[in-house]
Amino acid sequence: MRFVVITGLSGAGKTLALHSLEDAGCFTVDNLPPAMLPELFTYCVKAGFVRCAVVCDTRCGDLLKDLPTTIQQMKSDGNSVETLFLDASEECLVQRYKETRRPHPLHRGAYEELDQSSILSAIRKERELLLDARSIADGIIDTSTVFPLTFRDLLGEMYALKTRPVLLISVISFGFKYGIPMEADLVFDVRFLANPHYVPELKGKDGRHPEVLAYVLADSRTEELQQKMEDLIIFALPQYREEGKAYLNIAIGCTGGKHRSVALAEQLAIAIEKAGYGVHVRHRDLPIASEMERESSNRQELISVSNSELGL
Repeated sequence: MRFVVITGLSGAGKTLALHSLEDAGCFTVDNLPPAMLPELFTYCVKAGFVRCAVVCDTRCGDLLKDLPTTIQQMKSDGNSVETLFLDASEECLVQRYKETRRPHPLHRGAYEELDQSSILSAIRKERELLLDARSIADGIIDTSTVFPLTFRDLLGEMYALKTRPVLLISVISFGFKYGIPMEADLVFDVRFLANPHYVPELKGKDGRHPEVLAYVLADSRTEELQQKMEDLIIFALPQYREEGKAYLNIAIGCTGGKHRSVALAEQLAIAIEKAGYGVHVRHRDLPIASEMERESSNRQELISVSNSELGL
């Protein structure tokens, strides 16, 4: 098991490091008193975790002084423990605290004697308290001039982990008359396309039916709309992933969420899958949507309609 203890100065990036490792599949714990590290290590081994990352820092007050001794004892007992220390310049830390306007942990609690108005004095006091922890660190990263994405990559190189999360893509069909899905990141309005609702033989069928799909695709504007949607999304997907986005919800809406949006949601999902991405489709406003949701791995079997079969 890979067991990484993250410590260092407040504002140096411990939270980002923990989230990055969590996105990469680590079991993570934040703000743990050092004395509890052996117990956590034992728990992770019993639970079968392959990777674990835990943050121990000055938020636990005087208890932090036990960190070097605890880690050295764990190593003496034969446990594989690594320590990562995150540092940054005083100027950088002061600027970060000014931007976030969050209180420094040494501005309160056991350290009330510090000058409450001076961020710099708190940083210097914290650096002094962390000298022993820094001296036993297996790895040290100065984040003063490191961008977040570069920091993620650096963690990956140090711990051989894929630190960027897999982009989970959902395509949601919906009806505008029932409201736009709150979780939507991108919304497409397809209400300008010909509406199968006004065709008696199609009204009772939804967008997954071959006849409804054929009707929607027969609209002279549909092909161009599809191409523009696909071009935009296929272009944007690697950009979202590079940014570190974990979820992308693409919503396609028509009036009632039964015909046009359903048909185009299914078609868009196929295009996304062909581009090499996993995708899930949800038809929010179909009466039996919960029974008809399908994972991308089954999509080609369930949607067997092709343009040639439709006579297009």
